[in-house]
Amino acid sequence: MKHLDLQKLTFAGFLVSIGIVFGDIGTSPLYTYTAIIGDQTISELLALGGVSAIFWTLTFQTTLKYVFITLRADNKGEGGIFSLYTLIRKYKRWLLFPAIAGGSFLLADSIITPPISVSSAMEGLKPSFPDIPIMPLVIGIIVLLFIIQRKGTSFLGKMFGPVMMIWFTMIAILGLGELIGNLSVFKALNPYYAYKLLSEHPGGFWLLGGVFLCTTGAEALYSDLGHCGRKNIQISWLYVKICLILCYFGQAAWLLDHVGTTLTNVSPFFGLVPSWFIFPAIAIATLATIIASQALISGSFTLVAEAIRLNLWPKLRVVFPSDEKGQIYIPVINWLLMFGCIAVVLLFKESKNMEAAFGLSVTLTMLMTTILLGFYLLTKKVNKVFVYMLLLVFLTIEGAFLIANLKKFMHGGWVTLFLGILIFIIMYIWYRAGEIRKKLQNFVPLDPYIPILKELSEDEKIPKYATNLVYLTSSNNSNQIEERSIHSILYKQPKRADVYWFVHINVVDEPYKMTYKTDIIAKEDIVWITFNLGFRVQPRINLLFRKVVEELVRTKEVNINSRYSSLDKHNISGDFKFVVMQRFLSFENELSFTNDFILRAYFLLKKISLPDEKEYGLDYSNVVIEKSPLILSSPKNINLLRE
Repeated sequence: MKHLDLQKLTFAGFLVSIGIVFGDIGTSPLYTYTAIIGDQTISELLALGGVSAIFWTLTFQTTLKYVFITLRADNKGEGGIFSLYTLIRKYKRWLLFPAIAGGSFLLADSIITPPISVSSAMEGLKPSFPDIPIMPLVIGIIVLLFIIQRKGTSFLGKMFGPVMMIWFTMIAILGLGELIGNLSVFKALNPYYAYKLLSEHPGGFWLLGGVFLCTTGAEALYSDLGHCGRKNIQISWLYVKICLILCYFGQAAWLLDHVGTTLTNVSPFFGLVPSWFIFPAIAIATLATIIASQALISGSFTLVAEAIRLNLWPKLRVVFPSDEKGQIYIPVINWLLMFGCIAVVLLFKESKNMEAAFGLSVTLTMLMTTILLGFYLLTKKVNKVFVYMLLLVFLTIEGAFLIANLKKFMHGGWVTLFLGILIFIIMYIWYRAGEIRKKLQNFVPLDPYIPILKELSEDEKIPKYATNLVYLTSSNNSNQIEERSIHSILYKQPKRADVYWFVHINVVDEPYKMTYKTDIIAKEDIVWITFNLGFRVQPRINLLFRKVVEELVRTKEVNINSRYSSLDKHNISGDFKFVVMQRFLSFENELSFTNDFILRAYFLLKKISLPDEKEYGLDYSNVVIEKSPLILSSPKNINLLRE
């Protein structure tokens, strides 16, 4: 299939960027001003100060930080917090913590974004139909959205760009229509009005919690770098920002015409919509929020898949609905997100109640990205004074947003914060347990065992275990192997095979790298294969291994034919059997409280995670699972006496 090169600046790339990248931030006019005003009486200060704060937040957070600076921190064209982490993880181990914190809170926010976006659009029906049940409609749309995920989004993706183009053009026209004859509202471009709102309005500083909602999609913008390319995102953002500003300033103008009143059953956004256009506007808004939610769901799949490959998340089944690059579907995450979204709708009922839970986790994600970005710039030898100034500016802005959002904690903010912390704990436990297991790996030199393996291969007194015996190994050096693998071959039931294969999977920092190298350790007897796979590549080892074997057979480097003369003379290939080594927590351990908790939690998570043989796509009929105890520290001072 021919794919569009989105790394180049093209109109098609521009349209795709409009459809994929800006859905979340593009639908924020539906609820941002409503969150700022709440149940307060509309005043000129709220109208002008609010739009001034929105404009400068979009300028600093979205335009400066993400569009112009963060998009340059690309990993072979890919973006996102884990892509950024892989660029710098070799420098400092502590960078893991902001990376998994940012990823955790971004995932948590994926549960609140679809409900608030779709609810905000559907609530446009209230002025015309005050008694209409909004919740069932919202839940129905959300359920449908998650059901179609397993089919892949390539069939819907073609309409994303045109629909979002219509959306942005519509909100620009609606805002412009309200601005005609009231252009004085543009005086709010002066940041003094934002300062005045925060300093003079009662509780003004806490209004930043609502203002922040205008930029919540900025983190997703960075995550979609690989889908659209930097140039396409930067150019399309110019159009998107103009449309957003016209819409927000139009809402400010509408609010100025309603000074002294309160918002009841109508949002400033739908206040811009003429009565004759209300139903088409709601339909377009609903489609836009569905597309925004779809982009966020797809981003969640990508984020989890990256975490799995970086050993930060339990293994899960990953499905490839189409052959498009980056198109994946993770069933468990899909259904968890769906039930989470439904629970949010049932818990909060209306979008104005969801606003309290929205934004807090994204603020934390942005803070983590800022920390990683600052370190990345330092590794690129950018002037330290410039980097520290940027950090000071963005940490001050995001720190202020975080403090303001913390006020929402008791009103719903605890929901996404709790989910984010829970996801962080899962990621840390999985990673830390992996590190403990690595330390306990005992490797031995392979050379002394080569003659023994060759003799075993030719010893016809021992029943043949397999023609080709394949071991998955964590050793990244063909000169050494796990002691337990040697123990499995020699000391358990001796496993005679014609050819012994050792396969190592090396996860590299390049997102889509797929290379391999082979080492024929003993011709016709021992072969070592190392796969170098990017952190966005799924390890379909059954498929990849088969391709490598076919290549080695074609170049006559190995012979996989059966060694039985009756079969060999007919060129019949021998069988392949994979051995997967698994560890279990031994009872013979005296552990500290921390290690005991981590390992017990890890093995509990492992029970619900995908087994290695399924993750690697191995043929179940040819897989042998061998278990060995994980002993961290054996009991000491056992007072056993001989009588």
